[in-house]
Amino acid sequence: MNTTIDSLTLDVPDVDAARSFYSQAFDLGDRLRFRTADTETSGFREYTLSLVVSQPGNVHALIDAAVAAGATVIKPVAKSLWGVGGTIQAPDGAIWKVATSAKKDTAPPSRTVDEIILLLGAEDVVASKNFYAERGIRVGKSFGRSYVQFDTGASPIGLGLYRHASLAKDAGVPAAGTGSHRITVNGVIGAAVDPDGFVWAPVAVTA
Repeated sequence: MNTTIDSLTLDVPDVDAARSFYSQAFDLGDRLRFRTADTETSGFREYTLSLVVSQPGNVHALIDAAVAAGATVIKPVAKSLWGVGGTIQAPDGAIWKVATSAKKDTAPPSRTVDEIILLLGAEDVVASKNFYAERGIRVGKSFGRSYVQFDTGASPIGLGLYRHASLAKDAGVPAAGTGSHRITVNGVIGAAVDPDGFVWAPVAVTA
């Protein structure tokens, strides 16, 4: 199985509170892990997490559940040319976008998630793309110095790069930020730090 990204570890002030929130909001199971940390951070953490779903009803169900569990709305659910989506900020500070390309529901609403995508804000998209390509992560789509989508195979979590300022604008927050990203990517490249300071770690193997 080609698992580029196995899971993500979020640094949070209270692990029990984070587990409770994400269980109530998104119920992503072991794809999300948590670690207590109080590293300095402020403003935009230079990444977003997207939940791709099959229909608008699922967008509403997930956003509503997140807000009920304590999330803050950044962008209310709305229609656009490309589909339907909304953005929230979790109590731990992580920014989540929930979206679908479908315009109409074809089944009863649910909190079923089709795909999780980690988008990293890059100061130099080409340099960051090369970093990952040199470590065996294939490029799926590339749009010059603006955006890269990697081919992550059978991974439960997709990976992309977006120019830092553009990612902040898409998320609906100011681009300024300092300190820790407060996220670790657990995956195939093992222990590494990319050009933008995002930390990777080996996948933990349990007996």
